[in-house]
Amino acid sequence: MSNLIKIRDIRRDFRLGSEIVYVLKGIDLDIDKGEYVAFMGPSGSGKSTLMNLLGCLDTPTSGTYILNNRDVSSMSDDELADVRNTEIGFVFQTFNLLPRTTALDNVALPMVYAGSSKTDRRKRAEEVLTDVGLADRMDHKPNQLSGGQRQRVAVGRALVNKPSIILADEPTGNLDSKTSVEIMALFDEIHAAGNTVILVTHEEEIAEHAHRVIRLRDGIIESDVRNKK
Repeated sequence: MSNLIKIRDIRRDFRLGSEIVYVLKGIDLDIDKGEYVAFMGPSGSGKSTLMNLLGCLDTPTSGTYILNNRDVSSMSDDELADVRNTEIGFVFQTFNLLPRTTALDNVALPMVYAGSSKTDRRKRAEEVLTDVGLADRMDHKPNQLSGGQRQRVAVGRALVNKPSIILADEPTGNLDSKTSVEIMALFDEIHAAGNTVILVTHEEEIAEHAHRVIRLRDGIIESDVRNKK
């Protein structure tokens, strides 16, 4: 296994008026290619901040973050945007789909930013939507889809550029329990296909899908346990 993510002494502080809030207090973490990891922890534990750093949505106050052999901790905003688009597929609790755009065009969007041709975008988006079980819903807009279908579109969009990591932030947070089971089965398939999956969740039954559960508390890693699979 090769290290996909290597984090050393990552710290993240936020200034609130005259106060400094220390959210991450020196995190060391290695994640290998092909792992399935869940981050857990109470509100304020730092898990969302860590997820934002892993996703290159934010930069650390100090420390190093090596992603796929590239030091992303000191990159410019433009370089980070490029890394986000090519290396990371995001799935959010709120789906974050464009409301007036079809499922196909929502999925193809990251390929627009990557400069792919229209033909390639369509072909790949159709392929991915078929993989996530929405072959018959490609021309539907988000308001014509159920919550579970919308999240499948979001998962398809995350996969479309063949990223190194799928990052999912509370991916079942807005779904009922039956749909949550279906979406987690989809994540299991994505992992089985060789993808690295990292999710943030506060639900134990969701974390059980992962092969490794990292618990944060007060800005540090409290435990790092591998599930027997």
